[in-house]
Amino acid sequence: MNAEQGLRESYWIETAPGGAPAPPPAGDLDVDVAVVGGGMAGLSAAWELVRRGREVAVLEAGRIAGGVTGHTTAKLTALHTLVYDHLRRTRGREGARLYARSQSAAIHRAAEIVTDLGIDCDWEEAAACTYAQNEQDVEKMRAEAEAAREAGLPAEFVTETELPYPVAGAVRVTGQAQFHPVKYLLGLADELCRRGGTVYEGTRVTGLTEGKPCVLSTDTGVKVRAREVVVATHYPVFDRALLFTRLSPRRELVVAGTLDADRAPRDMYITTEENTRSVRSAPYADGTRLLVVTGEHFAPGTADVEERFDRLAAWADSRFPGLTLTHRWATQDNDSTDSVPLVGHLHPGSRHTYVATGFGGWGLSGGIMAGQLIGDLVEGRAVEWAGLYDPRRLVSVVREGGSLLTHQAHVAKHFVGDRLPSVTSPSPEDLAPGDGAVLRVGGHRCAVHRDDSGQLHAVSARCTHLGCLVAFNRAEQAWECPCHGSRFAPDGRILQGPAVRPLEKRDI
Repeated sequence: MNAEQGLRESYWIETAPGGAPAPPPAGDLDVDVAVVGGGMAGLSAAWELVRRGREVAVLEAGRIAGGVTGHTTAKLTALHTLVYDHLRRTRGREGARLYARSQSAAIHRAAEIVTDLGIDCDWEEAAACTYAQNEQDVEKMRAEAEAAREAGLPAEFVTETELPYPVAGAVRVTGQAQFHPVKYLLGLADELCRRGGTVYEGTRVTGLTEGKPCVLSTDTGVKVRAREVVVATHYPVFDRALLFTRLSPRRELVVAGTLDADRAPRDMYITTEENTRSVRSAPYADGTRLLVVTGEHFAPGTADVEERFDRLAAWADSRFPGLTLTHRWATQDNDSTDSVPLVGHLHPGSRHTYVATGFGGWGLSGGIMAGQLIGDLVEGRAVEWAGLYDPRRLVSVVREGGSLLTHQAHVAKHFVGDRLPSVTSPSPEDLAPGDGAVLRVGGHRCAVHRDDSGQLHAVSARCTHLGCLVAFNRAEQAWECPCHGSRFAPDGRILQGPAVRPLEKRDI
């Protein structure tokens, strides 16, 4: 993706300990719990259950921590932009308090794990700040500081930060953390296996039959029978509760580079201005730190990604003179329509299946919280915040009416509009090396890509999840579904769900 710029991809994945992939299961399995997905939520749930004596198998389609967790900004905080004032208005003070308590408990849990297991993951305590540069947004910061304080966080309103540019106001919460998420998860996976759990990589789950036991199907033909199943695939690959109507996928870009240690911020910062700007730094080498800047969010398949990368890099360079860019990558998150993750029983009739999704960009604290919550639910323990996160909660017009309608309108635009005949259609000869487009070939729409050598590759243009037309992301060389966020390589291979089948090849 970054050959032209000479930049490397995810710093977290690049600097994680290597090792051969864990092989897929050699035959059918019978376990207490099967966890689908090896990111923060999946491995956290697996860890909580293994330590309670359950026989657990983790089934990961790619590599452990190689998905969203490996591409995050890696902030571990309970201050999630402006969530507490929103929750105070939509869920009441008690809802905001439960949210703060559950997210703070996740941070404490991670700190315990790092200490108890001796995981070397660049753990640093830091404050988290949500800031505004525009004077008209200062009252939002004051309201958020008050709501977060009422919810139990050590929040304060401030007007000065360590950032090298002025802010009009900010919410600051101390006692938060930042770390290397891939090193953390690999350390957790090692200990999980040492205690009798099993991790299988390169194993895509394609089907689920609920019952006693539940049965999972995989792309290798292996069947996994489990008394309990946890679906932690970021966007659920099984959606019996129609959760896709309450989830909106978005991509976000990341640029990172080295900065003198004495000029790099040590706390964590975010603003909703300028289409989001998030800043933190991490230990690097030779008296420098790695500055990680995130922003420019957009729906998959709807933006000129190269232009947005340039915009983010220019912002970073202007705010932090002397920054030497070394990496760039992108991540993907799912926003729930009421701003609260969906964690708990998969659907109203489920007894032995659980889901964790909709973390809205805060999947580290959210994933650890989900692991604790699902572990307790499997064990039959009462959790005071279970109702707050329950995926079976009723849709509320007050809480999510506007965002629900906006999301459905976006999906409908593509789902219906994609089926209307286009006025013009370029030909394959119009594609430059590295480009891709949905073209009409022989009366059918094909996703056609010309590689750098000039060879054409064609696959079906319809996402195998629910049939929306994909669009090409040239900067990342991927086909993306704008409806629910599935992503595919130019040859049709799945890069990211919820799709579980690749795009079929087409002969042009």
